[in-house]
Amino acid sequence: MKSLGKKASGDRLERMRASPLWAGNGFRNLYPIPPELRDPAARMPSLGDFLCGGERRVPQGPLPALDPREAWGRPAGSGLRATWLGHSTVLLEIDGLRVLTDPVWGPRASPTRLAGPKRFQPAPVRLKNMPPLDLVLVSHDHYDHLDYPTIRELAKTDVPFVTSLGVGAHLEAFGVAPQRITELDWWESYHHPNADLTVTATPSQHFSGRGLKDRNATLWSSLAIRTPRHSVFFSGDTGLSGQFAEIRQRLGGFDLVMLEVGAFHPAWGDIHLGPDNALKALELLGGGAFLPVHWGTFNLAMHAWDEPAETLLAQSERQNVQLMMPRLGEAMEPAHAERAAPWWREVDSVPAPPAPAAEEADAPLPKSMPWPLD
Repeated sequence: MKSLGKKASGDRLERMRASPLWAGNGFRNLYPIPPELRDPAARMPSLGDFLCGGERRVPQGPLPALDPREAWGRPAGSGLRATWLGHSTVLLEIDGLRVLTDPVWGPRASPTRLAGPKRFQPAPVRLKNMPPLDLVLVSHDHYDHLDYPTIRELAKTDVPFVTSLGVGAHLEAFGVAPQRITELDWWESYHHPNADLTVTATPSQHFSGRGLKDRNATLWSSLAIRTPRHSVFFSGDTGLSGQFAEIRQRLGGFDLVMLEVGAFHPAWGDIHLGPDNALKALELLGGGAFLPVHWGTFNLAMHAWDEPAETLLAQSERQNVQLMMPRLGEAMEPAHAERAAPWWREVDSVPAPPAPAAEEADAPLPKSMPWPLD
C-alpha cells in the first residue's frame, strides 16, 4: 500500500543512526516523565472502545467555517496571522511568508479511504485553492499529520519541506523531490534560502509509525519558526515534560504557541497533552497567544468532541491566558485577537443528521492496526 510510505535506507539511515536519540532499533523519548501523567489504573482503549465507547465523540451538525481566501488577499497588519484549517493544519503568515503545518486534506486519518477515522467535514478551502506556499512543515509520520493524498498534491509544486529525521523517506515515496526535503534532528535548524526565516526542530514526547513493523522508525519533533520580528511554536504531538522549559531557555519566548489539545486519554498522558497539560506547557514556554490544535476534525479518542474547547475556555479565563479559538478558516492575528467565543456550542443545538446508508457507513479499522493512531 503506497500510503504506508517507505523505510529509510542508505545515507539517510546512517544519519538517523548517528542521532543521540537513536536507541539501536528506533528512536526514543529523552525526557523523564512524571508518573502522574499516565494513570497506572487506566487500561489502553480496545478496538471496541474506539468503535462504540464514549459519548458525543462526533458533532451533530457541521462546524461553522469561513472561506479564508479574501482575508489572505490582504497582508497581515501585524505581520503575523494564523488560519486554522482543521486538526493540526494551520497556515501561518509570518512577515510575508506562508508556512503550512502538518497538512491534512484527506478524508480519513488512515492508510485507506475505505476505513478509519473520518474527518467531520471537508477543510474550509480546497487544497488546489491554497495560495503559493513558502514552506511545509511535517512534525511526524502519523496519518493525521502526514497525509498521503495531500502530500501527493503538494509534491506537484516546488514548495520545500522540513520534517523530522527519517520522514523524508515517506515524502520521497509520495513524490516529493529529494532536493526539496530537509530532515532535522532535535535542535538542528533550517534556514530558508530566500528569506530570513529559521525553523528549529525541538523536543517532543511521542512516538511514530505507519504500519505494524515500523514503530519509532522515524523521529517526532515540535518545531519553532522564527523571523527577525516574530516567533511561533508548533507542538506537533507530545506529552508534558521538561522539554518546554528547555525550549524557552534555549530559544526564548513566542508570539504564538500552537499546542495539541485533543485526542487525550488517561493511558496516553505521557504522549499527548490534552487541554490541562497544554496550559501547563504554555506556562513553561513563557506564555504567548495560545492557538489550540489537534481537535475538532477527527474522532481519535473517547472524550466528547468539544471537551478540549470547553476545558480551555474555563481554565484560560481563570489563568488569564490569551486564548485564540478561531472557527475553521478564520484568519486571526495574535496581536489583534479578541476574547474567545464558544462558537462550538451552537453545533450540537441542531438535530443530528440521519444515519448514513450502509455503503456510506464508516468501516472499522482492521484489528491489527496500531493504537492510538496519532
